Amino acid sequence: MKVIIIGGVAGGATAAARIRRLDEKAEIVILERSGFVSYANCGLPYYIGGVITDPEELTLQTPQGFWNRFRVDVRVRHEATAIDPAGKQVTVKNLETGEVTVEGYDKLLLAPGAAPTRPPLPGLDSPRLFSLRTVEDTFRIRSFVERNRPKTAVLAGGGFISLEMAENLAEMGVEVTILQRIPQLMNPLDYDMATFLHSHLRRKGMHLRLNTAVAGFRQEGETISALVEGGEAIPADLAILAIGVTPENALAKQAGLALGSRGGIVVNQRMETSVSDIYAVGDAVEIPHLVTGENTLISLAGPANKQGRVAADNICGGDSRYLGAQGSSVVKVCELTVAATGLNEKAAQAAGLSYEKIVLSPLSHAGYYPGGKLMTMKVLYEKGSQRLLGAQIVGHEGVDKRIDVLATAMQAGLPVTALKDLDLAYAPPYASAKDPVNLVGFMAENLEQGVVKQFHWEDVAGLPRDGSVTLLDARTPGEYSGGCAEGFVNVPLDELRDRLGEIAPGKPVYVMCQSGLRSYLACRILAQNGYDCYNFSGGYRFYESVLLDRWTRQNAYPCGVERP
Repeated sequence: MKVIIIGGVAGGATAAARIRRLDEKAEIVILERSGFVSYANCGLPYYIGGVITDPEELTLQTPQGFWNRFRVDVRVRHEATAIDPAGKQVTVKNLETGEVTVEGYDKLLLAPGAAPTRPPLPGLDSPRLFSLRTVEDTFRIRSFVERNRPKTAVLAGGGFISLEMAENLAEMGVEVTILQRIPQLMNPLDYDMATFLHSHLRRKGMHLRLNTAVAGFRQEGETISALVEGGEAIPADLAILAIGVTPENALAKQAGLALGSRGGIVVNQRMETSVSDIYAVGDAVEIPHLVTGENTLISLAGPANKQGRVAADNICGGDSRYLGAQGSSVVKVCELTVAATGLNEKAAQAAGLSYEKIVLSPLSHAGYYPGGKLMTMKVLYEKGSQRLLGAQIVGHEGVDKRIDVLATAMQAGLPVTALKDLDLAYAPPYASAKDPVNLVGFMAENLEQGVVKQFHWEDVAGLPRDGSVTLLDARTPGEYSGGCAEGFVNVPLDELRDRLGEIAPGKPVYVMCQSGLRSYLACRILAQNGYDCYNFSGGYRFYESVLLDRWTRQNAYPCGVERP
């Protein structure tokens, strides 16, 4: 059996190694257009920033290493230019010599990945404009930075690559401006959660131009300017285009393979395409989303590697199945860790799901053990079924652990209230006896049993200020004096029982505190004294983060200047 694999990064390299483990006699050929194979895309920005110092660390295998260990014929700088499904042949161009050959196959695996999106904008040919996909791209950017020592950079896009590049450039002393067409960075997050990221980046000296669409680029001497729709151009020494990725589907389209509505290759659970003996994996394929069941594109290394294994099993006569993914991701952005899995509110609304949300800000470990740091968690679950729909976490420590627990619970089909029963590891330096994931379960149980009702930051502006409801702030006077929501009157939690007479009976009471805990306790006191009470989800810290972000965008808040 001869297997040709087009693309030698995550999915393709994994499939090649798995095929060899299952079939010692198979002839396996990898065609890789770049000069490197089995490289770590996610590590590329860290080489540019000098965190990874040895370029050999970027590649998990070399062509020679692949041959020595797996007897896989890896041909770098070889591009597949056409597929003949009827004749089971691939036309291949040697990019070093220009020679064109034809290779026959018994089984063909497409793993071409996705390319940086390059819309038809002016100025994309500027030598000071870069995209980041391959090891060669990394070397070009690193060489430019070392040679030209740029003082300023403009990055178009607010996703993983852009933020990792922003961090690494800023650590090198480059003044960074990030442009993003929508009002927030990081699409997997909801806007309210993204505000913590925005604030952190501004404190690190970066400039955020949100709601700003890039119209093109213009180079003038040693300066490249990002052209902005409806605004002034932004000059810089270096520009990075990272507005998203597009599945590499040209070969599949030429070969007559079915494509999905998003432009990805259509595959079944066995990773088979619509054409016999041709498989496809990775960023170029459309796969089911485990929460919605709808086909989608998920450009992450984890799913690509798993798909490569499934395809390899089936190429070798097995019957493995890939059921889909829920988009679990984590990224380091300066001192912050940002993680998400499943759906955010935008996606849940688009899917027509009726959901409830829980927001909390626990410490990363036991409060009495020094060094605990706040994280903010947002968890969505479906009303009625209590099915977990998604989670987002922004914090400093312990974020990756909690998102993985929540992702596992989601995939296992646990209802949100079952999180309270999870038996999770506890020691003071690592967690609390009631882990943040357990707290989500406790909070959900309280909501589902009617122990507490809640309201959210987007509800605050619409609350009556005419005296028909009571707006209560349960924080300390010191906290209250540092900033409060309009119309909320301060009655500290510890004084509440003695001051119940100040709270008018028969009116709904909306209670806020710093994180949501004291306001919950206040609601329990009030509810048991006959009041109709609502607890503020997330607390004033959450509310203030949204307000500050909106104020910043609307008032051109200057970087590094405290809000008056």
